[in-house]
Amino acid sequence: MSVAPEFSRIVKADQVKRMTGDSHVEANEAERTALARRFGLSALDRLEADYSLTQEGEAILARGRVRAALAQPCIATGEPVAETIDTEFALRFVVEGEALPEGEELELDAQDVDTIGYDGQSIDMGEAVAETMALAMTPFPRSPDADAYLKEAGVLSEEQASPFAALLALKGGDGNAG
Repeated sequence: MSVAPEFSRIVKADQVKRMTGDSHVEANEAERTALARRFGLSALDRLEADYSLTQEGEAILARGRVRAALAQPCIATGEPVAETIDTEFALRFVVEGEALPEGEELELDAQDVDTIGYDGQSIDMGEAVAETMALAMTPFPRSPDADAYLKEAGVLSEEQASPFAALLALKGGDGNAG
């Protein structure tokens, strides 16, 4: 049993050819709260996207821009770290289970296109936008107080933990031993 995504905006595949211009999706407060919980965010104040869809055989190509305002917990202190996302995306929805014919290559534009499987009937642009936001987030956010907090907790910096620091300590610690 699959669970419906928190931010679902279904587009039927047979409607794509009739769509012209850009479309807009925006998560409401309840959807943002649920997405914040799913992605472990302190807050998700905004999530929206403008996009266009084109059909390429059985595949559907989505190009657009996702914008979000969020806060993630700092990896050291747990304090919320604010972040703004404003990024372009290109997604290629391909029918699941269908392989490319033997010898056929998938051509990509200069900008790589992420591939997402779909059932051949409909795509979920809300979920695609949510996943795009998640991929664009800073992977290990650090608050301005993170270094001081880690030092106070006795965590070594990269320089202190390097093999060269250990050799230096064996040699006498000041780097002037010879």
